[in-house]
Amino acid sequence: MNVIDVIEKEHMKAEIPKYSVGDQVDVTIKIKEGEKERTQIFSGLVIAKNGGGIRETFTVRRIVQGEGVERVFPIHSPKVLDVKVKKSGKVRRAKLYYMRDRTSKGIRLKEKRVE
Repeated sequence: MNVIDVIEKEHMKAEIPKYSVGDQVDVTIKIKEGEKERTQIFSGLVIAKNGGGIRETFTVRRIVQGEGVERVFPIHSPKVLDVKVKKSGKVRRAKLYYMRDRTSKGIRLKEKRVE
């Protein structure tokens, strides 16, 4: 096994939450402010997944006061505590960058049926 693979495997999380592009998620992150640490929830739509292994990231988009806010989270980061799926959306694309141009009603996705 490659030396880099061994080092990367040590830092990877044992369990990765199951989510996909088009899901409404709540990402719980740890924020350090001065000496204190607190948790904050960033909720929004997963519009992209990138990379693999230790470099895997996902992009979450939400609307705050009429402005779109996107944030990229590395899934294996110790600062990302939890990813909870609120709703699963039915999509036919791997990247939902077209959602950036949409507003209000156009942002809604059909819900994926689980049978």
